[in-house]
Amino acid sequence: MKQNRNSVYLFVITLVATIGGLLFGYDTAVISGAEKSLKVYFTDSLNLGALVHGATISSALIGCIIGGIISGRFASNFGRRKSLIIASVLFFVSALGSAYPEFLFFTKGHPTISLLIAFNIYRIIGGIGVGLASAICPMYIGEIAPADIRGRLISFNQLMIIIGMLVVYFVNWAIAHGQTIEWVNDIGWRYMFASNAVPAIMFGLPLLFVPESPRYLALKGEEDKALAILTKINGSSEAKVILEDIKQTATVDDSTEKLFAYGKTVIFIGIMLSVFQQFVGINVALYYAPRIFESMGAGQDASMLQTIVMGLVNVIFTVVAIMTVDKWGRKPLLVVGSVGMAIGMFGVAGMAFSNIIGISTLVFIIIYTASFMMSWGPICWVLIAEIFPNKIRGKAVAIAVAAQWAANYLISSTYPMMMEYSSALTYGFYGLMSVLSALFVWKFVPETKGKTLEEMEKVWGESA
Repeated sequence: MKQNRNSVYLFVITLVATIGGLLFGYDTAVISGAEKSLKVYFTDSLNLGALVHGATISSALIGCIIGGIISGRFASNFGRRKSLIIASVLFFVSALGSAYPEFLFFTKGHPTISLLIAFNIYRIIGGIGVGLASAICPMYIGEIAPADIRGRLISFNQLMIIIGMLVVYFVNWAIAHGQTIEWVNDIGWRYMFASNAVPAIMFGLPLLFVPESPRYLALKGEEDKALAILTKINGSSEAKVILEDIKQTATVDDSTEKLFAYGKTVIFIGIMLSVFQQFVGINVALYYAPRIFESMGAGQDASMLQTIVMGLVNVIFTVVAIMTVDKWGRKPLLVVGSVGMAIGMFGVAGMAFSNIIGISTLVFIIIYTASFMMSWGPICWVLIAEIFPNKIRGKAVAIAVAAQWAANYLISSTYPMMMEYSSALTYGFYGLMSVLSALFVWKFVPETKGKTLEEMEKVWGESA
């Protein structure tokens, strides 16, 4: 049956969907290059404190939470594809608005509290797009992917997230390179945000030409359309088998199924996977990377370059996850990654406690991020996309993703304040969370390698 699979068509669909991941990474990491400029332009000039600055840097995450919450409703009512098109429009609006928040109502070069609020609103709009994309891209890929390569294809979404971050690190560095700090603080940060409009267009236009998820179509009673897409991907005989499995576990409208139809355990696991993915502190390393490296003695250009090095490491180890997730399984990768993250974060904490700043700190940061990228980075999204039964997937993914962005906001917005209190305790806390994440996976998370999405319904149906 696998011989009839249209791998090229499947790859093209996956590639288009994962551009949403690229935008996700680009939009969330663009703040790393602009963070210090925003502090000068808004926080310092308005005499605001670290708490306000942390909230501003993390404001897009409020939108991510909103996007995560509404993603289930959007995915069920508008479909996976149309929801992603809406996300691309939100990305585009946010890119231009964040770059020039003075548009129509304010005077350029005269920061005020109202202008700061406007900037945050534009960032929140982009965050809603990120929240939608972060939930629906893995869901869409999971619903079109054959079971034996599903983990690999969903992991490509994480690879694109990291590539998006790496690209924006290069873009931020290129914008700031050779310029005065004054120019970057006045103009450069605007170019950084405006650059986000390019991948937004690259995402939105191709989405007009990809098919809707066959599982969504089947859930809505459009079985002929679903069969046509499944046939194009898997071949005729395999498509009929898959459609029959879907029909046995599908309802006419997935939005009518109760969230806890399969018990509370599966929802709890989805939420905690999301929470641990953020409580280990990864987005602190991503959002504040240049500042972390500057605190180690690097200048502005050097800190940007070290951030790029970290981005390259992230790409390499995400590829490791892609190559191993369908061979080794989800649980082993998560546990090994948690151990590596704990070593890295406790190492950074030890360096901070001893007031040692140098290459050893960079090594521990790379150990930490590499461990995350080969495990919790992609595998969390794989599990969120595949552990929930068809009937509740839209709602359950929305809850899990909203919890993830809420945890992200809590960790990211409190980082500056925590660092003012104690950098050693801050990184030690993330190390502790890494240890707890390993114990959680070992105790609660089922192995999903090789199971169809329909088989997952039997797993939770038996345990509910």
